[in-house]
Amino acid sequence: MQQAPFLQKGDSIRIISTARKISLAELTPAIEIFKSWGLEVIFGKNLFQEHHQFAGTSEQRTEDLQEALNDKRCKAIICARGGYGTVQLVDQIDFTVFQENPKWLLGYSDVTVLHNHINQNFGIETLHANMPISFPKEGEDETTDTIRKALFGEELNFNFQLENESITQGRTIVAPVVGGNLSIIYSLTGTDSQLNAKGKFLFIEDLDEYLYHIDRMMMNLKRAGLFDGCKALLVGGMSDMNDNTIPYGKTAKEIILENVSSYGIPIIFGIPSGHIKRNLAMIMNREVELSVDGQNVKMTFRGRA
Repeated sequence: MQQAPFLQKGDSIRIISTARKISLAELTPAIEIFKSWGLEVIFGKNLFQEHHQFAGTSEQRTEDLQEALNDKRCKAIICARGGYGTVQLVDQIDFTVFQENPKWLLGYSDVTVLHNHINQNFGIETLHANMPISFPKEGEDETTDTIRKALFGEELNFNFQLENESITQGRTIVAPVVGGNLSIIYSLTGTDSQLNAKGKFLFIEDLDEYLYHIDRMMMNLKRAGLFDGCKALLVGGMSDMNDNTIPYGKTAKEIILENVSSYGIPIIFGIPSGHIKRNLAMIMNREVELSVDGQNVKMTFRGRA
């Protein structure tokens, strides 16, 4: 496991978009928050380009990501938004300089491509967190506060309510956490970006999927071995699910339980992360202590913080 240096006031961060296009107006609330933390904000040179739905061509987005990874002055790479497009870049990127000089990479949703690729292949920690497109316009909130704590090396922990009984009360489990958006994890199976979750927490979340798609993806993860030796399955927001005219007949929660229960591992619903309002930052590939007391669950990220 490798960890990037924590940020300090005066450090530079670079905002890029590996996926959908974005405007300066959409970034303004996040820029103001970053500056209030004492950070210098730099834009990728192609950040405001437009190519259909994307923030520039794949070549332009690749150039911005590569420059950010190679810029030794830049201490964190902030992905402006998700959507689709990150997978178009990952095989064109040279991670050599990044491996020698790790830095924080922040995002979620489509950015799961980079989390999985970096966590699996290089053992470097990344930050699964709210992106600038979703930063609050009224100033800092709980989501941005967890980002600040993670980046600046403060203690990072949070509490939530257990939504199911699949973990023994009073139990504590410790393991690194990997994963992210279920659709992206599914799309990376059979590639060199596929995770090995043996001995780890596997975290999943998703948005706006048909229920039968959830079953298809869970079946794929089973067949690809992602649950083999997994310490626990952590389930975040499964938001705005869709169904057909003839109902599938199960909820997303029921589909997940049906596919994973036979592994005999804890399945923990209610993780405050994903396409939900309470999208708290999680340090991916960092060891996490997860403890249960009645219906109360506490997640504490261990390490150098």
